Amino acid sequence: MFRGTFEHTVDEKGRVSIPSRFRELLQATSDNGVVITNFQMGGAACLDVYPYPDWEKLEAELTKKPQFKQKLLTFITFYTSHAQVCEIDKQGRILLPPTLREYAGLKRDVIIASALRKFRIFDRDVWKQAFQAASLEVAQNPQLLDELEI
Repeated sequence: MFRGTFEHTVDEKGRVSIPSRFRELLQATSDNGVVITNFQMGGAACLDVYPYPDWEKLEAELTKKPQFKQKLLTFITFYTSHAQVCEIDKQGRILLPPTLREYAGLKRDVIIASALRKFRIFDRDVWKQAFQAASLEVAQNPQLLDELEI
């Protein structure tokens, strides 16, 4: 499982260093391959980054679903159509594809945040807003954990 939040920068070539703890997990589970795709969290655009084996599990689950349901078609169009396989280089960086960087509004300063079996990459300012919104919702809804059955 991925844990923690880390600040990094995107270099002039569009590469970002993966936190060493995350790299260790990726090397142990995915032979340095990740799949990156677009995501929305409460209206905040970001990127989801999956270890390759976990992405394959998601694809397998999606192929079991009725393929002509509109909600599934919408999800597949949004989530999988921009997914790209990326490799981690010897310096522990991934090249973020330009279309995905543009989608998430990634400029220089980014936040890499855990999301259990995957992690997310946010523009730093977008992350601050998304985290603040999540914090506010937790504060305003003390029953949230009960509702989630945690």
